[in-house]
Amino acid sequence: MKKSNDESIKKIVLAYSGGLDTSVMIPWLKENYNNAEIIAVSGDVGQEDELEGLEEKAKKTGASKCYIVDLKETFVKDYIFPCLKAGAKYEDVYLLGTSFARPALGKAIVDIAVKEGADAICHGCTGKGNDQVRFELAIKAFAPEMKVIAPWRNWELKSREDEIEYAKRHNIPLKISKETNYSKDKNIWHLSHEGLDLENPENEPEYDKILELGVTPQKAPDKECYISIGFEKGIPVSINKKKMEPVDLILELNKIGGENGIGIVDMVENRLVGMKSRGIYETPGGTILYKAHELIESITLDKDTMHYKQLIAVRFGELVYNGQWFTPLREALSAFADSASQNVNGEVKLKLYKGNIIPAGITSPTSLYSEQIASFGEDDSFNHNDSAGFISLFGLPIKIRAIQLKNKDIK
Repeated sequence: MKKSNDESIKKIVLAYSGGLDTSVMIPWLKENYNNAEIIAVSGDVGQEDELEGLEEKAKKTGASKCYIVDLKETFVKDYIFPCLKAGAKYEDVYLLGTSFARPALGKAIVDIAVKEGADAICHGCTGKGNDQVRFELAIKAFAPEMKVIAPWRNWELKSREDEIEYAKRHNIPLKISKETNYSKDKNIWHLSHEGLDLENPENEPEYDKILELGVTPQKAPDKECYISIGFEKGIPVSINKKKMEPVDLILELNKIGGENGIGIVDMVENRLVGMKSRGIYETPGGTILYKAHELIESITLDKDTMHYKQLIAVRFGELVYNGQWFTPLREALSAFADSASQNVNGEVKLKLYKGNIIPAGITSPTSLYSEQIASFGEDDSFNHNDSAGFISLFGLPIKIRAIQLKNKDIK
C-alpha cells in the first residue's frame, strides 16, 4: 500500500492487544499515515498475563500513549450475564466468548477516541473474520462519522508469516514464532484457538499442547466434584452458598471447571462473512453456568415462557455473534429475558466428573414444581378422570380428519 493521501488523519486510536497483528500496526501506521500520532487502547476483559508490559511495548514501537481500561466488571455484568439470562449460544455450542467481548471493547475504544479528538480508529481484524464487523458496528453506534482504518484489507502483508518477518525487520518483540503461531483470543470467559493444524478438521487437536484454562477429561481427577450455584433473578450470585462478586465468581468457576476437564469445544462454525472455520474453545466456568442456569429455569419458568425463551435464545445468539449488540432488537430481547428471569431464583447442585456436568439437585423458593401433583402416588388435588375430556378435545382435529379420510378418501 502506498502512503495515505488523507492529510486529515493526524491522530489514530488503535485497538491494541499486543498480539501479532496490532504489534506490527503501530510502525506500519506511522509509515503509511504521514507519521500520525498513534494512541494504543487495550481493554482489560480478563486477559491477565497478556497485559503485562503492554504499555511499554506500545510506546517502544511508536505509540504516544497506551490506555489500559479495566472493563472486567462491565464485561461480566453488562455483556456476559445478559447472554446467560437469555440462554444465548451460537450454533448450539459456542458460548460467545469473543463475540460479546468485542462490543465492550469497541465502546471503550470509541470513548477514548472521542476524548482524545482522534481522526480515525484502527483495528487489526482480518477481512475474513467476524471481529471486523463487531468492532465497526460498535464504532458506528457511538461515533458514526469516525473514519476506520483496517490494514488487513489493503496492506502488503498477506499472512501471519509476513507479519512475523515485518516484526523482525522492525525489532518488534513477539512471544510467538512460526511454529507456535495459533491465533488466540483470551478473556475472563474463554480462550479460543485457531490456525495451524486446526485449520484441517481432519486433525485431532493436540490438547496437551494448546489447553491453558484446564485439562482434558482424561487428566481430570478420578473423583466427583460437587458444587452448588445460587441464582437471583437469573444471575449467579454464590458458589457453595458463599456470596461472590461477578468477576470473582467466574474466575472461581473457571478454576473448578478447568480442573475437572469441563468446557472444551471443538467446532466448525459458520462465520458471518460466509466461510466455515474450525476452532477450539475453552469455556470451563461458562459451561457450568449455562448448565446450572438451564436447570434453575426448568423449575421456575412456566412452559410457554420457557419454550419462547428457547426460540429467542437462537436469535439472541445470532445477533451477538454478528456484532449487533447495540441494536433495538437485542435490547428488546434482553428486556424480555430480564422480565422472564424475575422468578429465576434458587440453588443448583452439580456433580462434575471428567468433563461431565451431572445434575445433583435443584431448590427454589419460586419453584413451579409440585411434588404432590407430579407424584405417582395418591393425590387428592388431581382428578384422573379430567384427562379423558382433555384428550377428547386435544385430539378432536385428529379424530375429525380420520373420519373424513375414511368417508371421502381425502389425502
